[in-house]
Amino acid sequence: MADSIWPLVHAERAALADDLSGIDEAAWRTPSLCDGWSVQQALAHQVSTATLTPLTFVASFAASGFRFPAFAQKGIARFGSGSPEATLAAFRAVQTSTSAPPGPTTSWLGEALVHAEDIRRPLGITRAYPVEAVTRTLDFYSGSNALIGTKKRITGVTLKATDTTWSHGDGPAVEGPAMSLLMAATGRKAALADLTGPGVEVLRGR
Repeated sequence: MADSIWPLVHAERAALADDLSGIDEAAWRTPSLCDGWSVQQALAHQVSTATLTPLTFVASFAASGFRFPAFAQKGIARFGSGSPEATLAAFRAVQTSTSAPPGPTTSWLGEALVHAEDIRRPLGITRAYPVEAVTRTLDFYSGSNALIGTKKRITGVTLKATDTTWSHGDGPAVEGPAMSLLMAATGRKAALADLTGPGVEVLRGR
């Protein structure tokens, strides 16, 4: 199961790197869907994550006072303080990395998918994400509150994908493409515009 995740992660990294190879200098400064992070900084965060091991994660997290925002900013500063070209080159260099902090392997597929869309959407770049990878990530996040609080956020609504047979939960319906459901479930309110149903307003208030 764990081994099968990495080819998906590597393919998503490659696709994102290709999409970003032709953007101009100003585009790199575009705010991503990650609060306070530009497109370049969101990419630098992915580079940082792909260079970590469980040991280096623990050491860096401890040095940051066990405060995730401070920890994340250190990684962004390391890989995002230079030119956009340098950040993109660093991202390509870790494209096939299987290094990661401790935690469920599916979370790194989620990182690749969600952060890629955090970058693409503000730039107006679209991608047909592999639906099975998206629903696999939705299954994982739907049962977890770690860091991003998805389980709590979607409690009391029914998420229903319109591009596949996936659904989850009970209560007022939230319907739309699986990727948009994933983005909304992980707190990206911009994705709510893609969704319909009485449960959308429930998510909007959380």
